Amino acid sequence: MEQTVNHITLIGNLASAPTFSHGNHGRRFYSFYLEVARLSGAIDRLQILAPEELLFSVEAREGDALQIEGQIRSYNNRSPNGRRLIISVLAETMEVTDAPHDNRVTLQGIVCKDPIYRRTPLGREITDVMLAVNRPYHRADYLPCILWGRCAQEVAAYPVGTPLALTGRLQSRAYIKVTDGVAEERTAYEISAITAELGELP
Repeated sequence: MEQTVNHITLIGNLASAPTFSHGNHGRRFYSFYLEVARLSGAIDRLQILAPEELLFSVEAREGDALQIEGQIRSYNNRSPNGRRLIISVLAETMEVTDAPHDNRVTLQGIVCKDPIYRRTPLGREITDVMLAVNRPYHRADYLPCILWGRCAQEVAAYPVGTPLALTGRLQSRAYIKVTDGVAEERTAYEISAITAELGELP
């Protein structure tokens, strides 16, 4: 059977100076933002995590275009205000490039929550689905995905436990969260799927 798949290719502009994020098993990781343009002209601002040795092997300054290959990671951030799912990209390779912006995701995992089907005010069909994508050491990344049109119709009927393979792009979306009457601007991340089909159990 096929293994689960989690791969992303990004080409965009370095939008912030790297800052130390955390250490794990003796390795140090740094965080920075990459801005990737859509065909519409909108900009997705995506958080990148890079190991120190990879980051320091690339000579790049803010504004430079980088090509990054890696995997999408999720992390539950527990705070006094509740839990938030943090989505980032773990860089495995990185280089300066002059290629046009790109954003391609390939995922294979398991539907782990009942899909939510809805329509926009203009009648466009949308389905939200949470995909559990396995990684080594019996862990998984929980990745929110959004599907449109015919894909939305089909996936809306899939029960929890269904293996799903999809391709698409990782997007950022600003929204307003109101807590105790206080409005706060936040950013949500989701994979906007272009194709979706039944996968194989890992």
